[in-house]
Amino acid sequence: MVSDKARQVAALPYRTNANGQVEVMLITSRETRRWVIPKGNCIEGLKPHEAAAEEAFEEAGLTGIGCPTALGSFEYDKRLSRGGLRPTRVQVFPIAVMRQAEVWPELGERECRWFGISEAAAAVDEPELKAMISDFRMTTPSVVQSKSWLLDGRKYSGEGMAIVRWFQALMPKKGRFFEQFEAHAATLVAGADSLGKLLQGDGDIAGYCAEIEAHEHDADEIIREVLRDVHRTFITPFDRTAITDLIGSMDDAIDQMNATAKTITLYGIKEFDPHMRDMGGIIVEAARLTEEAVPLLRGIGRNGSRLITLTGRLVQIEGHADEIHEAGLKLLFAEKGKIDPMAFIIGREIYGNLEKVVDKFEDVANEIQGLVLDHA
Repeated sequence: MVSDKARQVAALPYRTNANGQVEVMLITSRETRRWVIPKGNCIEGLKPHEAAAEEAFEEAGLTGIGCPTALGSFEYDKRLSRGGLRPTRVQVFPIAVMRQAEVWPELGERECRWFGISEAAAAVDEPELKAMISDFRMTTPSVVQSKSWLLDGRKYSGEGMAIVRWFQALMPKKGRFFEQFEAHAATLVAGADSLGKLLQGDGDIAGYCAEIEAHEHDADEIIREVLRDVHRTFITPFDRTAITDLIGSMDDAIDQMNATAKTITLYGIKEFDPHMRDMGGIIVEAARLTEEAVPLLRGIGRNGSRLITLTGRLVQIEGHADEIHEAGLKLLFAEKGKIDPMAFIIGREIYGNLEKVVDKFEDVANEIQGLVLDHA
């Protein structure tokens, strides 16, 4: 056995199905036919997460939004063509899948299949990869199919509505804060998905901007309900200030997504720098982490450790976003600063908006961490 370790990159492709459950795609290896994730060697000229995305396409035909911050790593023994094994350390990058092509380079050479989280973890062999997949999504938050839950208290009219209001006024209420938090988190995921696709240059840019604005309006409706409930609810799960601070930081995130879309619409931007796409990938990952974390607040005492893990990753990817933002601005200035000052100014504004989106997700992480410290 060769003693030195090789380095590879891999993609963890995921999607959310119609039931709101997260699934990951596994593929079979060509030789042993065991279940693995798309992986391969680093590719010269590509960043690690870009190389992972290339492997996902070549091996499974998948295209999506990759996060440039690795989810973790695992080790396995790679079979060498000349015989023997070589220990190999693999960095894993999550990719939110947008589509699967009809034709791809290794079509027919492998089997591809979507698995639920627990089934995927059981199917792979590597212990570190098993743990990574198991931890990828430990909760399945409520999927908001409509805003009907916001209308429950307003579906009566006339005398019936007056009686309901009179009765509710007499009763101490706990409010519906957890449902509202989860509904708002769902708008963050939807808005981030549209923003990520927009920055990938995938399809109708104006359409994605309109989607982001619609999600922002949905979020505004939810936050108005939260603020009303804070004032009219006798019993709240947390301190009222903590509730408004948390929902406010969540709302700031989607407001900033909408500000980014408005800037793109205003200037008619059609193409986006690779660093902008990378920041879009981080925003998609930040929204996913937030959507996973929020339902855990229902049992904050028993979920404190997991919440600290999730918010720690949010803080980690925010730091990576700062590095990407700085590198993107430097490259933008080098390419456009002198020859096209207006293009530099517009690009800088888009970068600034994207950085603020990620900053708002860090604020969400800080608010959740504060709740854990206070209540867990």
